[in-house]
Amino acid sequence: MANWPRGYGLISEVNSRINKKYSFELEQEARQWMEAVLQRPLVEGEDSDTPLGEEKFQAALKDGVLLCELMNTLKPGAIKKIHRVASGSFKQFRDMENIENFLNAIVAYGVAVTDKFGTANLTDRNNGMAIVLNCIHAVGRAAQKNGFEGPTLGPKESQYNPRNFDEETLHAGQKMIGLQYGYTQGASQKGMNFGKTRSITD
Repeated sequence: MANWPRGYGLISEVNSRINKKYSFELEQEARQWMEAVLQRPLVEGEDSDTPLGEEKFQAALKDGVLLCELMNTLKPGAIKKIHRVASGSFKQFRDMENIENFLNAIVAYGVAVTDKFGTANLTDRNNGMAIVLNCIHAVGRAAQKNGFEGPTLGPKESQYNPRNFDEETLHAGQKMIGLQYGYTQGASQKGMNFGKTRSITD
């Protein structure tokens, strides 16, 4: 596991700014949605109405198992194998493989590549959990778009909806002068008076 510096220079400043974006409200929405989809708590014994906080939330997700199970619930068979190694010298590699499988599966599910987080964002928490939260919310939106009938998270994404007009309608539109071009349907300033006119006398 990489040992990222946290206390000096640009890295510290960037991490500080990202950490400030962490939202307990977004965490609660994501957590409660995941628990409803998986039908079990993310962390046993924790009150579901109280935010876990960044460290506990990361600890619950960092092995990638819950994320893979979430994806397989949304789309059965999306991830063929989930590594559930409890400990050992290869555990961190298994965890990273779970997370990578999850990230590949969500892209295939319709989540934009720009909404993905990096594996190290979760395993090392070097850039905070705000990026991970954004990704989970993106998965929730994609689930609605793909017709998942279970619990929902966030608003439904808009869909591509092209307009197709026939040639006659297109030609009719070209003959119209839009008001944004300044056409006022023949209006003029004739007869308008803006106060007393200036008189010039000898």
